[in-house]
Amino acid sequence: MPNVKLHVDGTIVEQEVKDNANLVVLAGTRQFPKLKYGCGMGRCIKCTCQVLSGAESLDPPNWKEEKMLGEKVNEGYRLTCQLTIRDDVEITQDNISVSLPKKRSATAVK
Repeated sequence: MPNVKLHVDGTIVEQEVKDNANLVVLAGTRQFPKLKYGCGMGRCIKCTCQVLSGAESLDPPNWKEEKMLGEKVNEGYRLTCQLTIRDDVEITQDNISVSLPKKRSATAVK
């Protein structure tokens, strides 16, 4: 079973999870403590983390992550709600500063 190490609020939570687990689902059912999350669908970015190790075992960032995080995905930032854990990974939610992308304004058609 994969081991997840989460740095959050100055503490470290380390826990084994089942293969192909999603941390936000586990946090929502109180099986993975302290993880910060919101919508669980890649829209709010509250679950943003930075991968410290184990990125090679994760799927590449999907379109939701690329849309919401922009260039931050190239710095190892990911949305935990979009991650499937298959191997050991270490992530942090400490000192994360990302903002929602600006919405394009619609122009009125006359």
